[in-house]
Amino acid sequence: MKVLVINSGSSSLKYQLIDMETESVIAKGNCERIGIDGSKLTHKAKGQEIEIMQDMPDHNVAVSLVLKALTDQETGVISSMEDIDAVGHRAVASGEVFKKPTLVTDETLEKMEELCDLAPLHNPAAIVGVKACRAAMPKTPMAFVFDTSFHFTMPDYAYMYAIDYTHYEKYKIRRYGFHGTSHKFVSQEAAKYLNKKPEELKIVTCHLGNGSSITAVNGGKCVDTSMGFTPLAGVPMGTRSGDIDFAAAEYLAKKEGMTVSEALTYLNKKCGMAGVSGVSSDFRDLTKAAGEGNKRAQLALDMFSYACKKYVGSYAAAMNGVDCIVFTAGVGENTPCVRAAICANMQYLGLEIDEEKNNEKNNGAIRDITGKNSKVKVLIIPTNEELVIARETVELL
Repeated sequence: MKVLVINSGSSSLKYQLIDMETESVIAKGNCERIGIDGSKLTHKAKGQEIEIMQDMPDHNVAVSLVLKALTDQETGVISSMEDIDAVGHRAVASGEVFKKPTLVTDETLEKMEELCDLAPLHNPAAIVGVKACRAAMPKTPMAFVFDTSFHFTMPDYAYMYAIDYTHYEKYKIRRYGFHGTSHKFVSQEAAKYLNKKPEELKIVTCHLGNGSSITAVNGGKCVDTSMGFTPLAGVPMGTRSGDIDFAAAEYLAKKEGMTVSEALTYLNKKCGMAGVSGVSSDFRDLTKAAGEGNKRAQLALDMFSYACKKYVGSYAAAMNGVDCIVFTAGVGENTPCVRAAICANMQYLGLEIDEEKNNEKNNGAIRDITGKNSKVKVLIIPTNEELVIARETVELL
């Protein structure tokens, strides 16, 4: 069975074609800068990598290019769209409407369009990707796999906000959490690596990238997570503010003459690492600038690491201990100074890392950076959201 996984971001589209009998990747790639000058498709298949520079004004064009690359005589790996047995689409926000993977139908697509406000950077792009794939493969079954699904095991005291309960009942305003497929994958991989059952472990998973979230996984189930009603909450991120006093946001909005919608756009797109540093939202740029003495870049890194450290500590308290801390995603896997700062001064948990191992270059495999006297395992595990999406698509079908 061949499953095509589509992961649509606000300006990107990642994909993998996976043979589910062996869970091997037949082809994969990434469309970058969709809707921005300099659009590019990077396609990897048959041991080769090709780059296609072509304007992609929207996700419809991106999907067309992907399908063309998959069936092309030179770069392709399938003869036609009929060789694809199913398509799994990553969807970020589900509200309480969908608590598990769901078949794509006219009805579910309409309901997803009603949920766009919960993830304004991602849900609209996912819907465009779904529609483009349905147009190209009208008879192929497709599934929505939600970032939120893994987090529906949270107890009510963890996901509820202290608002009038009738407003929760009416509008379903609560903590949903995101990056669930990533947190699920790396927590399960950690258990395998430690030769334990997930039910035996207390794990804090740190998905750190341009968007970042931290999750407490107790006995294989999520019991708390840092993102909230939308992906805006939690630690400061590339361009998102993370947690902020609502009154401060209102005060700033009034001073700057912003509407509520404009204030949300500001908090989502103009704050975080980019806003504090004035340099970039990219941690590679931040670490370079900080190394050259840029104090605001260093401040941004310090704020990020400190916020992550607080979540790790609070989740250890919530679970009455922690057996393992996992770092994953772009920043988690590739930024040693951030991992070191998060794990520093954690002696009360019996936690220390091996600095030499922490500074080794990322090799794309699981890396154990646990210090020799540490009571807590510290692992770097490359995430694979696409494989989780493919697995859940197969299970659903």
